[in-house]
Amino acid sequence: MTEIGYFLASEEHGPRTLVDIAGAAEASGFRSVWISDHFHPWTDAQGQSPFVWTTIGGIAATTDLRITTAVTCPTIRIHPAIIAHAAATAAVITDGRFRLGIGTGEKLNEHVLGDVWPSVEIRLQMLEEAVEVMRELWTGRLTTHQGEYYLVDNARLYTVPHEPPEVHVSAFGPEALSLAAMIGDGLITMMPDADFLAQYDKQGGRGPKSAGMKGCWATDEASARRTAMRWATEALPGQLGQELPLPSHFQQATELVTEDMLAESMPLGPDPEPWVAAITEFLDAGFDELYINQIGDDQAGFFTFWRDELRPRLS
Repeated sequence: MTEIGYFLASEEHGPRTLVDIAGAAEASGFRSVWISDHFHPWTDAQGQSPFVWTTIGGIAATTDLRITTAVTCPTIRIHPAIIAHAAATAAVITDGRFRLGIGTGEKLNEHVLGDVWPSVEIRLQMLEEAVEVMRELWTGRLTTHQGEYYLVDNARLYTVPHEPPEVHVSAFGPEALSLAAMIGDGLITMMPDADFLAQYDKQGGRGPKSAGMKGCWATDEASARRTAMRWATEALPGQLGQELPLPSHFQQATELVTEDMLAESMPLGPDPEPWVAAITEFLDAGFDELYINQIGDDQAGFFTFWRDELRPRLS
């Protein structure tokens, strides 16, 4: 049976609010959360982007939720040795309820130190080596690594969990899927594509296959449509999400997106049936876990909707 968790959007809420939303999600019956890891929001209209590792500490201190980053890029902006340190501490403070979701990142977040934004092929190679570095460090042994992309000189993590964090790899194309199947402890994606999951299994992929989806509940559909437009980036095609460097560029690109276009990609409004249909697509595709994000500030209204309308229909 597919586990349904909650998706925390760091691009839209400050750290205290995210901790409060996590607590409300747990009180509403959710047992696990995804949390996004960004330096910038996608657009200025979203307006937030707290440091995810601080927020994880707050969630760990106030809930018993399992927490997965969706996703961290451990290759350019932050060296994998530092991500290994952060993830090990997160695993310890959550008593093993932490998973490290990783991906090749977006220029939006990774260009901020002036590093070159490499081709997707190089980014995948960097991600593979980054996982090697992190897993070496999670042994708690003195580690020296001299690779093609990373150098680690006599480093040791003293605070490590009894078991290393699971590494769940984000994939949207065939090359990333192959890498996820080879190095991951689980798969992360965003589309209800049964064939994609079958390819992951065929290539030897292991662990849970997880997805995320967005929607916007409101007391009327018109309000939901207006609110959801702060995530008009969801309707942008192709590689734009990986290549644009600034929130202002994404804001300009979303001027081409209409409410009707966005409504084709997510449920909007108070009618539970479109929500059930969207969720069922993921369940039928064969995902082990699905994480739902409510766009906007009315989180309390969504959790009531979840408890009273959605969860009974999905039981």
